Order: sequence, then C-alpha cells, then structure tokens
Amino acid sequence: MDTEAQSTERDRSSRPSDSEATSDPGGPEGRSRFALVARAAEWLPGGRITLTLLACLLFLLLLSTFVLRPFQIPSGSMEKALRIGDRVLVNKLAYRFGAAPQRGDIVVFDGTGYFGHADYVKRVVGVGGDHVVCCDKDGRIQVNGRPVDESRFLYPGDSPSTVPFDVVVPSGTLFVLGDHRSRSSDSRDHLGSPGGGMVPVAGVIGRADWIVWPAGHAVRLHRPDAYARVPASAAGRAGAHG
Repeated sequence: MDTEAQSTERDRSSRPSDSEATSDPGGPEGRSRFALVARAAEWLPGGRITLTLLACLLFLLLLSTFVLRPFQIPSGSMEKALRIGDRVLVNKLAYRFGAAPQRGDIVVFDGTGYFGHADYVKRVVGVGGDHVVCCDKDGRIQVNGRPVDESRFLYPGDSPSTVPFDVVVPSGTLFVLGDHRSRSSDSRDHLGSPGGGMVPVAGVIGRADWIVWPAGHAVRLHRPDAYARVPASAAGRAGAHG
C-alpha cells in the first residue's frame, strides 16, 4: 500500500472547501449596518419610503448649506439679466479655496450693517484697489482709467449712472451696482454710510450661476467680457509682484 499517497489524499480532503473558507462578504459589521437600517425603517411610519425621503431631505439641507443655495430675486434692480421672481442658484463654493469675486460677477451678499438687514444681489464693478469713476466724456464708467462698455447688460434706456462718483475700493471690499441703474439702490447710494457703500468680501454668500426658474428663462449666467480689458489696480500689481 502506498502510504504516502494515502496521506496526501487525506490532507487534501481535510482542507476546507472554498465555499466553507469564504466568509460572509458583508461580515458582522456589514450585517450590523443593514440591521440598523432595517430597524430604523421598521420604527418609522411608512418604513423604507419615509427613511429614503428623510435621507434625501438631509442631502438637500447639506447641499443648500455648503454648496448651492436657491435665491429668489426680490426686485427689478438687476433687470434685464434677472427679473422679479426669478429663482437663481447661488454657488457658495465659488469664492472658497483662494478664489475671489471678479469684475462682472453677479453676487449675492448679506447687506447687514452696510445696505440693510437683508440679502442683496448686484454686479461687481470694482474689486479691492480699483479706482472707479463716473463718468467719462462719453458717459461711461471708468475702472482704473479704462472705460467700460456696459451696454450689453444694462437695462435698455438706462445710463451707466446719473450719480457722479470717484472712489477707490478698499482692499477686501467690492463696489457693486445693479444692472437696472435707475431702479437700483447700490454702492452709489451708500457712499456716505458706514463702509462707504462698499461690500466686504467676507459678506458675500456666493456667485449667482444659474437661473433655474421659470423654466422658459432658465440659463447659465456668464461673466460679461466688458471688464476683460480693465487693467489691474496699482495695489493689485504690487501684490502680484510681491
């Protein structure tokens, strides 16, 4: 008798089969999680449907708090781009991670202590260090000595401003105007108020990126190229070289 062969055969037969050796893929931890979800579904009226709805609501709450916030346009100060009742999505991450508002952006900001106890929506015309003047001999606003053609987004029939001003925007603030200049209360109207009509960048909630309602007016909001040729301010150039 070949005892070596018999021993080898016994060794093979003594090993557990693949099906016996493979543990439950979920494991105790996975089973515990599923059991917890199942118990929660049993406890809630409506079961899994209610649990799913609650999870969706939590997701939407987190999205609104940290990423996107819906905002309803309360007045005609930003016509023709934004009409009364339009609902826009405000990108709350647009100015995080080192980014900053740029000329031409439409921003939503908290006006408490500067404009009033409410949120406002306006267009950025000047950023920190900019010299903003109204108006040149052709009736255009100048930023850092460069005239800006705002005709593509100004409300039809409006002039860039009937109020003259000559301001230098302090660092960390913004000079903002509404597109419907004749109906907009903006930086021009608060030059003598605390803060000089400037909006702190820290008070900006985010950038209006989309009109989402009404459906017929839904559109992506782009930064106009009217400010593309405006040179950096002397303060901005010094910061870039530093």
